[in-house]
Amino acid sequence: MSVFVDTSALLAVLDAGDARHDDAARTLRSLVDDHEQLLTHNYVVLEAAALVRRKLGHPAARTLLQDIIPTIEIVWIDEGTHVTAVSALLATTRTKISLVDHVSFDVMRKRGLERAFAFDDDFAGMGFALVPL
Repeated sequence: MSVFVDTSALLAVLDAGDARHDDAARTLRSLVDDHEQLLTHNYVVLEAAALVRRKLGHPAARTLLQDIIPTIEIVWIDEGTHVTAVSALLATTRTKISLVDHVSFDVMRKRGLERAFAFDDDFAGMGFALVPL
């Protein structure tokens, strides 16, 4: 079964100062060891790379892009998915949910994914199970 990987999990894996770092690193190792199919999309890669580089520096961004991202299947977002996510963003008053999150929810629904490796409660709010629990 596939697991969606969110920016929040990627950042926690790389940031040793993050309170969730140990859980995130352990969870990623467990998912890989259990041969779970990891999946994300190119908007998450872009968002994570920018946040990691700004917060943790170039070496951490290199680790993300050269060591972690290649282990994850990347879905490339097409115009239709983008338009759907923009419409969802504009239709909601919940300002905490980002455009990238709306894209993630759409990708997960289209792919039939039920679990997200994420520390973002918005995934649970949209009906997805969080990994780790």
